[in-house]
This record gives sequence, C-alpha cells and structure tokens, in this order.
Amino acid sequence: MPDTTALKPSKERAFENFERSYREFLDASDLTRPDKAARLASQVDLLSLTRDGLSFLYKKSIDLDQSGFFKGTPWQDPRKLVPGLVRGTMKAGHPSSSFEILSELRMMAYASAERDFQNVTSEEANNYLEEVIVHNLDLALKDTSEEIRESFTERELKKAFNLFGFLVSEIDLSGITEKLSEEIQMICEQRPVVTEKVRALLHIVENKFDMKGDSAHEKLLLLYVNAVYGPSPETLKRPDFEKYLSFLEKSKEHKLQEEARAMGKSMGQTGLVSAYHALLLKHLLGQSKYEYLIPECLNLNDRGLAEWNKHKDFLKPLVLETISTYNAQCIYGLARMLGRSLLSRRPVRVGLENLRRIKINPQVENRILKSNHDSRGHVTAIQYLMGALIRVLGQPLGVGQGNNPTCQSARGISMWSQHAPAKLVDMVITVATQNNLVMRFENNDLISNQLGKGLVEKLDYDLDGVSIVLVPHLDKIYNEMMRRATGRGEDPHKWVNPAMYGQWIQLGFASAYDYLTNSIMDFKGFMSIFYKSFHPDQNNGRQLSYPNPVGIIITSSTAEMIGFHAISLLRVDKSPAGELRAYFLNPNNEGRQNWGQGIRPTVYGHGEKHGESSLPFAHFASRIYAFHYNSLEVYPGSLMDEKEIEKVEILARESWGKSYTWNQQTKLW
Repeated sequence: MPDTTALKPSKERAFENFERSYREFLDASDLTRPDKAARLASQVDLLSLTRDGLSFLYKKSIDLDQSGFFKGTPWQDPRKLVPGLVRGTMKAGHPSSSFEILSELRMMAYASAERDFQNVTSEEANNYLEEVIVHNLDLALKDTSEEIRESFTERELKKAFNLFGFLVSEIDLSGITEKLSEEIQMICEQRPVVTEKVRALLHIVENKFDMKGDSAHEKLLLLYVNAVYGPSPETLKRPDFEKYLSFLEKSKEHKLQEEARAMGKSMGQTGLVSAYHALLLKHLLGQSKYEYLIPECLNLNDRGLAEWNKHKDFLKPLVLETISTYNAQCIYGLARMLGRSLLSRRPVRVGLENLRRIKINPQVENRILKSNHDSRGHVTAIQYLMGALIRVLGQPLGVGQGNNPTCQSARGISMWSQHAPAKLVDMVITVATQNNLVMRFENNDLISNQLGKGLVEKLDYDLDGVSIVLVPHLDKIYNEMMRRATGRGEDPHKWVNPAMYGQWIQLGFASAYDYLTNSIMDFKGFMSIFYKSFHPDQNNGRQLSYPNPVGIIITSSTAEMIGFHAISLLRVDKSPAGELRAYFLNPNNEGRQNWGQGIRPTVYGHGEKHGESSLPFAHFASRIYAFHYNSLEVYPGSLMDEKEIEKVEILARESWGKSYTWNQQTKLW
C-alpha cells in the first residue's frame, strides 16, 4: 500500500479552506456576498478534481443550495435546468463548470433525499440526472471524440470525467436502460480492439441493474452482460473459476460441446470474450480428444476452420503461452485472424514465432505494463503484447487512438494490419526490443530516438499493446516528415502519406486548401476529381483496392469547424437500402458523431462491416479537404454532375467553409 500520510494534510487543508469560505459566504452582506460566492466557487473548483472532494461537496450541496449559493445564476431554479446544456457549461471552464458540478451534486442529493423539497422533488431530480447521463455517456465512459479533446481544457476534462464517474457510481441507473442498451450495442458493433470501457459499463449494469429481460432493451443488455459474465449454460450459474475448472474436468463430451458452442456463439454475436472462455479453450487444447471442439469454441468461419486445421500445431503452443483469464479478449482476435488466413502467409507466421522469443526492452516493458491496468501481476509483458498483436491482426478496423492526437499513427497501424501484416509484426519486434524505429523519407533515414517530440505531450495509456509500443515512435517520425515537407506551398501530406504508409498510396494528390493564400481554391475542380476517382457512376465502377488516406474537417453539431482529422476511405458501395455510401475507418474510437447539417456518421444498420463508419456519399464529400488518387486515370474536364457538386459545395461553405476565403480560380491539378 502506498504511504498517503504526506497527502493527508493538504486534503484536510482543502476541506478547511472550503469551510472557512463557506462561513464567510454565510456571514456576508448583500454587497459582499457575490465576491464571497466567487471565492467559494474557487474552492469548489479545487475539490472537484478528486473523488474525495466530490464526496465532500455532495454532502454540503443541499445546504449550499438552501443558503443561496446559486442565487442570481442560471442554476438558481432546479426546475429550469436543461440536461442538454450541461456539456456546454462544463466546457466553459471555471467558474461555470464549478457551479455546474455543484448543481449536479445538489440534484443527486435531492434525488436520494427521503423527503421532497420546495424547489425540486426527488422524482424530478432523478429524471433530470438520468437525462444528463444519457446526454453525456461518452464523458461517463471517458470515450472522447475530437470535439471533446479540442473543446475541453485538460483541467476541465478531468473535472468532467470525475463528476460523471461519481454520478454513475452513486445513482440508480435503471431509468436509462433503453439508452444504455443502444449505446453498448453501438460500441460493440464497432468491434474495438480495446474493450475496457464497455466492460466497465457492463460491470455497472451487472451490479446496479435488476434486469429480468422483460423488454427488448433489457434482453439486449443481458446479451452483452452475459457475454462477459455468463456466456454458456454452466457459467450462467455464476460459478467461480475453481468451480468452473472442476466442472470442465468432470464433464463428458456433450457438456463440453454445449459450452463450446454457446461461448463461440456469444463471442461472435457481441465481439466480447469472457474469462471463462479462456479456461474452456485451454482445457480443450490440453486434451487431444477434444480438439475437434475448438473451431466451435472459436466460432470459426470456413476459412478459419481451414486455417486452424492447417496450422494447429503452430497455434497450440502460442495459444497456451498467451491466453489466460486476464487477457481472454484476444481469443476473439485469434478467431478473426484465422478467418483472414494470415497464418498461411509465411512472413506473418515467422514473425509471430520470432516475437515469442524476444527479450523486451525495459523501457518498452514499463510502457506495456503501465497500460495493462487490470492484468498487472497476472500477465507478463510479452503475453500482453502477443495478445494485443493477435487482436490488431484480427481486428484491423478496431484500432483506436485513445485520447491522443495520433489519428495518423492509428490509421497506419490499421492499414498495415490490413495490407502489410508481416511489416507490422516486424515493426513491433523492432520497437519492442530496441525501443527505436527507423523509417525512410526522401532518401533520408529518420531514427525515432534521434528526433524531437511528436504531437503527443503525454501519452494516454488507454490503448492496445501494439499502439503502446509503436505510437510514441510513429508519432515522432510522422511529425518530422511533416516538418521537412512543410513550406513547399502544398499540403505536406502529399509527400508524407506515401512515405509513412507504403507503396499502395497513390501519388496523385488533391487538396481544397491552398497553403499560399490560406483559402479554398477551385472547390468544384477538387470535388470533380474526387467524384471521378471514387463515385461508381463516374469512374466506370472501379472499386478501391487499398484504403485511401483522406483528410477531413471535423465539425460540431452546429456545423462549426473543430479541426482536421485523418481517416481512411475503405470502400464506396450501396447500402442494403440502395443508397450510395462512403465507408471509412475513423480511428477516434467513436465512429458516431453529429457533424451538423443532418450529417451523422453511423456504425450499424446501413451495411457497415464491423469497425466501419459510413455516410451518404455527398455528405462524406462535404467534409473532405484532401485525398490521394491515380492521376493517370483521372483527367480534368467538364463536371459530370454539377448539381450534385453544387449541393456538396453548399454543405461545405455553410459549415467549415465559413472559416476560409473561397477562391474559384481554376487550379491545375
């Protein structure tokens, strides 16, 4: 246990300072009270940064409200509070965020009070809090998008995470099960490599919700809860690990088959793996007479079954060394990796074998273990890294950037997993052993350990193990490439993307943004090339062979420009409803956003494969500012659909385009 005695005096001082400011506020005259309230709000600001501080404020919140602390502020009347405005005031910073936090704590106290108060009833307060949490589930889950990272300061984001974590852990959430079921489904449909956040939410649902499965949304919640806590007939009885192992050892063949079939089906439906799954899989691997059940246990498709039968002698020791109850999630990655037939590629197979035998650099090992919160002490660094690599190879569209400004690095890891998996494995081995990486840019070797800082000031460790190893180095190399390519009068990505990602990136490059004039140049010509490159009616039906690195401009729900973002355009296809849509990888961990103007990317229900986001083609086109294309196959000329492009231009001009001057001068592409 860490020694906390040194911290105790400062904590006590913070509480004492609050009490002193509170007494001064109570004793203040009408003239001095606003000043005393401001000083008291400053104490709220300090205390809201810690869980103990929030607990302390919670106990004081009703007294503060009754004493007139909110008088003269937008929070004065609890019945007039609007749940949808909470996020905005949290973004605004102190003092608004401090008043907002105390207001939420006040409402939580009213909701749990044994009697109703004149200004708000217990039911009203509870309904209000349910709506607030529904509007801010991303903050409750610490699942941040570009908009949040750009619009919150680090301090205010910490306060928001602290507040919503406190609310979720302390109040009854039964009233929001319908919204929660939808949220969990949408997260899992994206099949993220990192599942800790949704598991944390399912833990809350499991422990705080009394679900009988009477409604459709309760049945959906139970599907995901059971995927983690009871994915088979025997585990539904909630035995502990020892009892389940005893059951496996005593079970006859038909019982084991029943367990294998149920666990495989649950994993396939949800993308989530239970710790019990690891016990079952290792039990089956340990007895040759039951090996035939493993394909069902892994829910393998036909390609996966053929791959297992071909390479099971290679896989058995790898699985036994890697998988445990503390990293069981990589079982899903293993199944998906087999489904991609990656082991039939000798370089991948050799790379995985080499990785088993490496000695990890101590600094890299520290990074890996730092990210491995729940499994520390139970899973070694090499087990964790191998499991993470298996997941990334099996789920290339599930790679995310975490709370880091490293969409380019996440996009690269996803691309290499899809189209250069052996290269990705070799990069992991190099960095894991050397804590260094070399990439070539315009005949110069860029050695990561000899470069300055990248975009990341402080790495957020809520990442998969592969990203933990590679991103610090990829980030510095990318930043150096951008530095060297800047000042040429064009977007540096024209040169950086092919060098960073690989030979499949087309050398033709179009950008609507003109660096010399800081304006949007020839948007119609720019969009004409995009349509001729990717719209099936204007490119003779050509499909994309490889992901295309595309630069988009993220906008808020009010269509205001937030910033630039790196994604991959994966394919253009018709949805089941017959609508032409662009399907893309968004590495920001949350493919669903509201970009304003009715433009809302979806991750499910419009023909998306797991991990894809999608938009109607014109909506997607309205947010792009740069892309690569084959200049030999696209020729400048008359527009093929001027009305469509005019529609796209209006969407662009009336959103992010308001931040720029527009110049319709023709550009020679």
